[in-house]
Amino acid sequence: MDDGSPAVEASLPILERFAAEGVEVLVCTPHLKASEALTIDDARYAALFENLVSNAVKAPRLERGWEIMLDVPDADLRASYLGLAGSTARLVEFPRMNVPAGAARELFRLRMSGVVPVLAHPERYWGATPELVREWRNAGAAIQLDSAMVLGGGSTGKLARALLEEGLVDCIASDNHGDVRSLGAARQWLEEAGATEQARMLTRTNAERLLADEAVIPVSPLPPIEKGMVSRFKELLLGRR
Repeated sequence: MDDGSPAVEASLPILERFAAEGVEVLVCTPHLKASEALTIDDARYAALFENLVSNAVKAPRLERGWEIMLDVPDADLRASYLGLAGSTARLVEFPRMNVPAGAARELFRLRMSGVVPVLAHPERYWGATPELVREWRNAGAAIQLDSAMVLGGGSTGKLARALLEEGLVDCIASDNHGDVRSLGAARQWLEEAGATEQARMLTRTNAERLLADEAVIPVSPLPPIEKGMVSRFKELLLGRR
């Protein structure tokens, strides 16, 4: 829709692959700045989305949403068209991959306004720590991890794995941008690691609850993730081209 797949034709085989892997619902989330949330041309998005739906014969059920960058404080994100599949959940991200001052306060304000902030890819923010992520969850945010970040080296991968090991992740997303990234690979990897219940919660149950305007259920911490399991995830991911 924006910086992702370049054309409908490129999206169709990816949607077929997702359906074959058992994905039942996929929410499209093009990028949007919070400062433009109330002035965006939603009709243009609707037309692009309908074109995709009409061409996607073998695909999960497709729904609309946005990934909203919190580029200004105190933005009003209550409009129904900003929700994930029309729910009260709002997928949000911090700007410039940094943790802004007052992050927890802003997430709490959004929650008190009647929406549920779902914070995208906390593992990617410079300065994020498990302690901060716990603070954001306590402020009312749901935490969404990008599946491929578990493979990351350096601080990004280390934080992604730490968040799973401390039970601070509520759901996992593919963050597919017209590429190989896969939710199915993440689910199979978790199951092979003996975390079948966590796999179900992270890839299905909590996402389902968010779209139904129900509170997420805390996910049990994962056992320490060994290096060999990280390599196995890479094998699963690259095997889904």
